Amino acid sequence: MTERFKTLSETEMTPEQKRLVQAIISGPRKAMRGGPFQAFLRSPELGDIAQQFGAHVRYKSVLPDTLKELAILVTARHWTAQYEWVAHRRMGEEAGLSPAIADAIAEGRRPDRLSADEAMIYDFATELLRTAEVSDKNFDAVKAKFGERGVVELTLTLGYYSTVSMILNVHRHPIPADAKGLPPLER
Repeated sequence: MTERFKTLSETEMTPEQKRLVQAIISGPRKAMRGGPFQAFLRSPELGDIAQQFGAHVRYKSVLPDTLKELAILVTARHWTAQYEWVAHRRMGEEAGLSPAIADAIAEGRRPDRLSADEAMIYDFATELLRTAEVSDKNFDAVKAKFGERGVVELTLTLGYYSTVSMILNVHRHPIPADAKGLPPLER
């Protein structure tokens, strides 16, 4: 499949698009890597809000990186977002997430061996994405561990990465060239 939003050169960008690029590269990401950013350039004002939201979720969350990456993988699997899956599978493993956990999620099944915290995040995320609500049991578990802020940040992480997954799917953003060996998610 071909990307729907071509990569814009600096000479093709409007002043608003250039400001968005500058905001992205001057923030914690430090570069305009792949992902949703070419699509965000098509609506630079909203794209800037989205990238700021994403930067907060990714770099300032109360959730530890391993658990945050687990939530992102559950989201990427839910949306069958190939680019998101590959990028965050790698980040999850770098953060300490077991490859076996990612393999199970890729297959659409609950991983066999989850720590108590991983099970809590997996259960909350899968329930919210599948049913559009969360039971008291799963809400209370996250609240007990991370407080109300953690519940909100986990929910917003799932929401942000759902948005990213959808925009990547609409854009038909390709899997990174260095993702060899990782099979694509099956629909």
